[in-house]
Amino acid sequence: MGLKIAVGCDHTGKEHLDILKKYLSEKCLSFGIDEVVELSGEDYPEVAIKVAEAVSFRRADRGILICGTGIGMCIAANKIKGIRAAVCNTPDTATISRKHNDSNILALGARLVPAFLVHMIIEEWLKTDFEGGRHSVRLNKIAVAEEDRFRQVKSGESVTIFDHPLVQHKVAMIRDKNTNVKDFRELIKEIAGLMLYEITRFLPTVPIEVETPLTITEAIACEGRSLAVIPILRAGIGMVDGILQLVPNAKVGHIGLYRDPDTLNPVEYYCKLPTDINEREILILDPMLATGGSAVAGIDLIKKKGGRKISFVCIIAAPEGIKKVHDAHPDVPIYAAALDSHLNDHGYIVPGLGDAGDRLFGTK
Repeated sequence: MGLKIAVGCDHTGKEHLDILKKYLSEKCLSFGIDEVVELSGEDYPEVAIKVAEAVSFRRADRGILICGTGIGMCIAANKIKGIRAAVCNTPDTATISRKHNDSNILALGARLVPAFLVHMIIEEWLKTDFEGGRHSVRLNKIAVAEEDRFRQVKSGESVTIFDHPLVQHKVAMIRDKNTNVKDFRELIKEIAGLMLYEITRFLPTVPIEVETPLTITEAIACEGRSLAVIPILRAGIGMVDGILQLVPNAKVGHIGLYRDPDTLNPVEYYCKLPTDINEREILILDPMLATGGSAVAGIDLIKKKGGRKISFVCIIAAPEGIKKVHDAHPDVPIYAAALDSHLNDHGYIVPGLGDAGDRLFGTK
């Protein structure tokens, strides 16, 4: 089976990309290339992330990115797990990036690389193999650092991004605009349940005595009044059943907030919490952490009612939302299945999945 190459460029790299695609088409048999897929976006970070995710999730074997200098594309691509993007503006650097760094994405600078050099750089990069040996040891050290799922925003503040293959597979499905309402609901529920396994590591436990068919033994059980689940209406409701399937005795409260379409600020219209909220570990649920306004408002309400041990659980998070929550509530950890690029002018997460509430309930 031949190579599948994902390619993309920003506005400065269009001419070079045309040269690149033509060259790959002509040399596809020489390099064993089966398919070249072009991915696009509004700006270079989106293009880079799309290509990087294609390589990371093995939808492509390698990627090639072109922007003005190659630097911006390279920085963005290397934010994705498993990516080793390298800026190579000469054939020699392309060779070394493969031999020593096992680069799987090549970034080119359209302003720095003459058009006649493009095919020479590509040829060196495609034909050169990774040497392994001492270089494998060094790459393993990078991989170990990459496995740390706790991304420290500031001292004492953390966000956990779940990189389990099952979670990521289901996230890919809910991103797809063609996923129907029924499947979207089921997937949101399943993702919430899968995330709960890791989130509930913090639950207090006590030793108990259990009689098996053979003997009496000591076992471990969750301690007393342990968990409260608080969805932010309306989209947060979609995550509740996934939690309750695993922790059926958890108490459920509700917070009603909507986002003002002009100011993007949250407006409260409902709040009903368990009476013993101050004694429970609290999970606030909302599929999307976008501007962070609703999350902060929800945490504010719960703290006013006496809640203390609070975590925020979402499916997709934006950096802007994470920063806002941590600025207002540095004691609240955030759990997410994916950390996306940014918010657009309308306050939606990009690439995101659209409006989670509309997709859960079939509304517009």
